[in-house]
Amino acid sequence: MQKKGREMGIVIGQLPVGEKNCITDVAGVHIGHVTLHNELNQDGTYACTGVTAILPHGGNLFQQKVTAASYVLNGFGKTTGLVQVNELGVIESPIMLTNTFGVPAVTQGTLQYMLDTNEEIGDTTGTINIVVGECNDSHLNSIRACPVTPKHAIEAIQNATEVVAAEGAVGAGKGMICFGYKGGIGSSSRIVTVANEDISYSVGCMVLSNFGHSSEFLAERYSVSAAQSKSTLSPTDGSIIIVLATDAPLSSRQLTRVIKRCGIGLGRTGSHFSHGSGDIVIGFTTAHTIPHTTNEPLETRAQLREDHPIMNQLFTAAAEATEEAIINSLSQAETTIGRNGHVVNAYIFE
Repeated sequence: MQKKGREMGIVIGQLPVGEKNCITDVAGVHIGHVTLHNELNQDGTYACTGVTAILPHGGNLFQQKVTAASYVLNGFGKTTGLVQVNELGVIESPIMLTNTFGVPAVTQGTLQYMLDTNEEIGDTTGTINIVVGECNDSHLNSIRACPVTPKHAIEAIQNATEVVAAEGAVGAGKGMICFGYKGGIGSSSRIVTVANEDISYSVGCMVLSNFGHSSEFLAERYSVSAAQSKSTLSPTDGSIIIVLATDAPLSSRQLTRVIKRCGIGLGRTGSHFSHGSGDIVIGFTTAHTIPHTTNEPLETRAQLREDHPIMNQLFTAAAEATEEAIINSLSQAETTIGRNGHVVNAYIFE
């Protein structure tokens, strides 16, 4: 395993990072992976894919929802649940990541998990909104074989912990390609503080990177070069799913403003949000939870003032954490062999 960007002297931005430099620096956030890497039969069919689960907190997500939002930078993607997220401003399930054709199975598995842990869903109360994002890993993964099953989604949720998340070619990132090199899961975090006050907030980012050609990567920005010059040019423009978490008290509308700035971090690496790229951001805050049922007609929550300088720090944190998460997805990924003997090399940072 290569060193992470900061361990090689690649320092992105000005804000301090959290203790883990991971999305799990936002207290309560859990990450779980299931990785598939095995031959399916002797004709070259190969599973090189997986599932990643992001839990906003370790409790019952349906009963205690979190404020959330999503934003589409470029909409060439297949997701579930985001229409309702933006309509109601909450997330009530784990956020799941997988490959394009794995979305139905992962949705089914996540739904089954939530039904098993909430007997009232669809009976004495309403239905549930499952959130799943995807990228196309068909260069390395035999995507037509649909190797991801509902049980893999359940396992990813059950595996989720608050420790430093594994990165690179793991979980949903196993078969992903970034700038023609091995990409996948990456994470980073930032800490923002209110001047002259003993108040600080965490911002954490996790990406599923699967975009760009090698010629687009702004390697000179990071003062690094590739030891292996051979890259893989994907037949499609690829995609990226960005998940941003924070414990700052924000409304859904404010979250939308913050997560838009993730596109700045993406652009700094060299992406221009290609025609065929599904570039989608999902954000949530753990600052408060919203109970599924209550007899109270009013809800009272604290939220940051729009014109306070802390908002600009949150914008900066979103951009910086996204950029570094992408670099970490590259630096942590290992050269991977997939279907029909296809090889995608790791980008070796020097």
